[in-house]
Amino acid sequence: MHEPSTKETAFDCPHCGAYTTQYWHNTYVKFIRGESGTPVIPSPDFEDKIKEIADIDKEQKQKLIEHFRRIRSKVLFTDETTDYGDKPQLHNLFVSQCYNCKKWAVWVNEDIIYPPKKFGVQPNQDLPEAILSVVEEARSILDASPKGAAALLRLAIQMLCKHLGESGENLNEDIAALVSAGLNPIVQKSLDVVRVIGNESVHPGSIDLNDDKNTAVRLFDLVNIIADQMITQPKHVEELYEKLPESKRKAIDRRDRKGT
Repeated sequence: MHEPSTKETAFDCPHCGAYTTQYWHNTYVKFIRGESGTPVIPSPDFEDKIKEIADIDKEQKQKLIEHFRRIRSKVLFTDETTDYGDKPQLHNLFVSQCYNCKKWAVWVNEDIIYPPKKFGVQPNQDLPEAILSVVEEARSILDASPKGAAALLRLAIQMLCKHLGESGENLNEDIAALVSAGLNPIVQKSLDVVRVIGNESVHPGSIDLNDDKNTAVRLFDLVNIIADQMITQPKHVEELYEKLPESKRKAIDRRDRKGT
């Protein structure tokens, strides 16, 4: 791994994870003028308000809407048309931009403050999007709140059990049902580990005061093990099977029908 660092011009991007060139920038400040003297943050109904403005044309309205959408997204961006001229530099605040994804990272001195630092283990990308989102959130808070991360990972495992066809309400019952359906023994043991270290009495998504960072890290690993065995490996086997000549697949299907 190539950890992000102010001493490097290439490292693993904190957004997309690619090891690539990072472009560094100083920051400059401009006094906020106007009636309020505060930052301009568009209200949720800004699009309707812009559309009601009578003295600007449709093209200008669309440009305003797109600009405010970017602000509302909370994603850092630059306005190529704005020139702030010779403004004072804000020292100790730097930004880096990824060559690959073009997203920005914010640094105070040598510490990255945006995006939030995430735990190094990458989640299995074959996880359903909703589960992947929960795991990514757990990664982002592991250092600040290991108990919160563990709670989110229990929730992710509950969602994973439901994705595999079970209720997701009771891990013991889900394991038993999956075993009867031919669950891989490795996955069965993984789920039993989750059940024990995850505290059987704690509802998925709830905080357990006994959780620590080590517990959360083990739960990260177990989510990936379960996803690999139950989602990724079957997917790869199916992809290989689909590459067989159609005549061979039909012959296999006839053989299987005879067996039943």
